Amino acid sequence: MKDLTLLRDKRFAMLFTARTTSVLGSAFGPVALAFGVLDLPDASAATLTAVLVAQSVPEIALMLFGGVIADRVPRHLLMMGAELVSALAFASLAAMFVTGHAPLPALMVCSAVVGTSFALFYPALTGVVPDVVAAERLQTANALLRFGMNGARLLGLALAGGMVALVGAGWALAVNALGFLISATLLANLRLGRNPRKGATTSVLVDLREGWREFSSRRWLWVTVLQFSLVIAAMQAAFGVLGPVIAKEEMGGAAGWSLVLLGQSVGTLVGVAVSMRLRPRRPLLLATPMVFAVAVPVLLLGVSAPLALVVAGSFALGVGFNVFGVLFETTMQREIPREALSRVSAYDALGSFMIGPVGLMAAAPLSAAVGARPAMLICGIMVVVTTSCTLLVPQIRQLTVPDQLLAAGSGDHTGDASAGAAAAAGRKSSDDVTSS
Repeated sequence: MKDLTLLRDKRFAMLFTARTTSVLGSAFGPVALAFGVLDLPDASAATLTAVLVAQSVPEIALMLFGGVIADRVPRHLLMMGAELVSALAFASLAAMFVTGHAPLPALMVCSAVVGTSFALFYPALTGVVPDVVAAERLQTANALLRFGMNGARLLGLALAGGMVALVGAGWALAVNALGFLISATLLANLRLGRNPRKGATTSVLVDLREGWREFSSRRWLWVTVLQFSLVIAAMQAAFGVLGPVIAKEEMGGAAGWSLVLLGQSVGTLVGVAVSMRLRPRRPLLLATPMVFAVAVPVLLLGVSAPLALVVAGSFALGVGFNVFGVLFETTMQREIPREALSRVSAYDALGSFMIGPVGLMAAAPLSAAVGARPAMLICGIMVVVTTSCTLLVPQIRQLTVPDQLLAAGSGDHTGDASAGAAAAAGRKSSDDVTSS
């Protein structure tokens, strides 16, 4: 399979290995943290919500700042520093659960540190891929990165539930910390050229205004971000709080919930494999309906479907969400000027995650008021309605990829000159659609 030849590129292989290792460790985190917190004396859904919100708030508050930094400094070094901070935070969480001394304020502080590191890491990750590969290979690179990450997540989730059950949440969180540490070491050795804006002397506010202009001038982009602000709020409530609560009461606890997450992870591998072969002329017209799959396991949980059916629905979520993810990420990287990509990515992330904490905070009282399963149904309906409205926007349906870029991607060429011409043509295509 010629797409795999990209792994022969030393720099891409190092980035691929760093992300795969980091995600392998991180796969232990959601299960270990959720059930570690729920197993604490007098813990409840509200306790878990407090820990998760403590992580989400700095993610949102500092995301734009992370985008400005990532457009100024070597992105791989910023990612390295963020991974080291995350390793320290998860090592502290592991120590607390292993020793049995895990006060809620300390858990919230560690979660806040993780959120801060994510705010620095995420914009740099989106921007670093075009620093590593040519424009016509972006979709292949995004797909391979997701394939490695999703495969690692699959392996981690296959082990997480059993590890939590056998040796406890603390040791599972220690594996998470180790994954971040190995990733940081690999990123430290990734040699990249200067950022296009390295050494910029403009103020942070000027940088943010420039990034906002790039973001707000593309209707397809801000509409999708608005869509995902609601979708992610629903997912945060469903998978962060309501799902673990239902699993603890009716599905066998951590083991049952791990199967649901495992089904999603298997689906992500299939979704990435499919996306690697797709070269749609209208990428968002294909990508956006894939988000309907997010609602499938949520609605199944809401109607008391058997565990096997919920796992199958979670598989569908994994397929659809990752086809969307590869196509949307590639569209952003093609359409946005490289020197502004991390800032635009930060606006994307900020808008998408902005009301996620609202979903988390609403989950426990909504569950108390109507029950966990009816609350799940509300989350699923929100995803369906939001995605349907997004498809009504003409720019979502009309944005096209230029012929020369489609041909370059299909032929797997790597010339820098063709990459530059294709990227410029791609940005011109977006401007034409946006102004129509």
